[in-house]
Amino acid sequence: MKNVTLRQLNTFLEAAKSLNFARAAERLHLTPPAVTLQMKELEAAVGVKLFDRRGKHLSLTTGGEYLLVYAKRVAATLREAEDALAKLQRLESGSLTVGMVSTAKYFVPHLLARFRQLHPHIEVRLRVGNNREHLVSLLQSSEIDLAIMGRAPKGLATRAEAFAGHPHVFVGPPDHPLLNGTRVPAERLADYSFIVREEASGTRAAMQSFFAERDLNLRVLMEMPSNESIKQAVMAGMGLSFLSLHTLWLELRSGLLQVLPVQGSPLMRTWNVVRVLPRTLSPAAEAFRQFILREGETYLLSQDRAWVDHPGEPGASFISGEGDSR
Repeated sequence: MKNVTLRQLNTFLEAAKSLNFARAAERLHLTPPAVTLQMKELEAAVGVKLFDRRGKHLSLTTGGEYLLVYAKRVAATLREAEDALAKLQRLESGSLTVGMVSTAKYFVPHLLARFRQLHPHIEVRLRVGNNREHLVSLLQSSEIDLAIMGRAPKGLATRAEAFAGHPHVFVGPPDHPLLNGTRVPAERLADYSFIVREEASGTRAAMQSFFAERDLNLRVLMEMPSNESIKQAVMAGMGLSFLSLHTLWLELRSGLLQVLPVQGSPLMRTWNVVRVLPRTLSPAAEAFRQFILREGETYLLSQDRAWVDHPGEPGASFISGEGDSR
């Protein structure tokens, strides 16, 4: 059945309804030979004869009767899909609860504001997970409809759909000696202390993977559960860090922090919109899922470019160059 096309099934439905290829061709705006050819191709694909032809009389075989049942189901499912999409286009009310990891708080509210402009009567709530495990528990308990996060959770049946790239970079104060205009070998990082996220953080996991793959020792000066606290510590000259570029837009534009041009970075991960299976999304949640898959990457790239393309920014040209894209 994998080679059967929707066009063939639609033609079969009309032919089975009228039991006349010429009449089916007229309704489908095709020629009778075209209908005959499609039915021969369909019979070849399914491996059974579908019509008995006795002179001008046409009737369904037993195989044709069986296929008719399933073809009607396919057509009904497509009509349901069409109706559901039509409802989303004119969605006027409903509620939506979006959960996110803390790193996503720098852009998700902006996307939700844009979504509200399209659907002003939808009630929107936002939940920030205290950590990754907390966010997964919110998903599991149905306290949120969708989660915006990096890695999909393990041990929970979910569907994760990537909607944008998520670059991670090494960052330091603007007067750091590694900002000398040249690419920095990753081995040089072993000489410096780092301020890092907590163990459960996806950012921490990505950083540890970067060091482990290069057999480098990671010198942890201190651990902090907040991106804001880490950025303040780095600005104060306490150490270096490894953070999502999407948490750094303000500090980079103001020159308070700089990206270190380390070889093998930026490390490119992905942003995902995640939902639990097999739960059915509400119309409001489905509308937002489609919105973020359509608009999320464009918004994030525009914000990245606002810094990357800014003339004179140290490290800016390096971000758009080669990096680590896993």
